[in-house]
This record gives sequence, structure tokens and C-alpha cells, in this order.
Amino acid sequence: MRDDDRGCPKCGHTETEIDKISTTGSGLSKLLDVQNRRFHVVSCTDCGYSELYKGQSSGDMVDLFLG
Repeated sequence: MRDDDRGCPKCGHTETEIDKISTTGSGLSKLLDVQNRRFHVVSCTDCGYSELYKGQSSGDMVDLFLG
């Protein structure tokens, strides 16, 4: 384990990028291919490790990702 708990959980790099994705749920939305679930994806720009976050602002997500 690293001495410094800040940065990417996998490689320790501190630069990220944020993207948005939409997915289908289950049941009728899956049958009709309605993409009604939205997530923010925070990814390390060095190794590509990514985490999904639902319902949070981008600033809070980066803080959670980097520690």
C-alpha cells in the first residue's frame, strides 16, 4: 500500500477526466432500449482505471476518486 493515499487507487496518478454514460435499466426500459440511467465516469488519465458515480456533482466525484 502507498504511503500517500491521494491519487488514483491503482497507480497514484492525480489527473482525471470525467465522462457521462447512459444505460438501460431492467424490465420494460430494457425491452424498449430506453437509456434512463445516467452515470459520471471518473477515469485516471495515466492507467485508465475508472469508477462510476451516480447523482453527484463532478467536484465531489473527483474528490472521492482521488481520496
